[in-house]
Amino acid sequence: MSRQFLPLLWLMILGLMLTGCGSSPPNNYYVLSASKSTAAIGDTPAIGVGPIVVPEYLIRENLVYNQDQNTLYVASLDMWGEPLEDGIQRVLALNLSGLLQTQNVRFFPWSPKRAPDYGVKVNILQLDANKNEASLKAEWLVYRPINDEPVKRRISQLQLPLSLGTSEPEKVAEAYSKLLFQLSDIIATDIEKDRVK
Repeated sequence: MSRQFLPLLWLMILGLMLTGCGSSPPNNYYVLSASKSTAAIGDTPAIGVGPIVVPEYLIRENLVYNQDQNTLYVASLDMWGEPLEDGIQRVLALNLSGLLQTQNVRFFPWSPKRAPDYGVKVNILQLDANKNEASLKAEWLVYRPINDEPVKRRISQLQLPLSLGTSEPEKVAEAYSKLLFQLSDIIATDIEKDRVK
């Protein structure tokens, strides 16, 4: 190899090494999941889900944890695969479909001409995880969209211990999914009670 190409070769090797050192680790993406249930077979009641409201500090791609009472930790590599409010709406709809055995589920906004029998509004007041537990606090309203008549309004506060005292993102997403199923079950129970009045 001639001497004039040697410096060029070293520059190419150095460039490749710097490129390798400068690459950042890949992002990890997580989604909420609905409870596994048998496929719904009925068409009633018609359920409308939404709007879903989440706190402003949770409206971001990254997972957010409350490390201390007033200190937030924003994960740099752990991201939601969809907007959090969309994931919550999707999971609540699937859970309610299974619990109430209805395929007639709609997302807000729906056509006023095709209003569902029951609407479900949810305001997430807290959705958080630390090394010990995941927690969900939500204000929710079940109402009749045809005349805006309220059926039930409550604030539900739910906690779930995290296994092995860890706040690993996959465990957090799984715990949030379980908490949303518990909330769905509470809401579905109140809808069923109203239906048999």
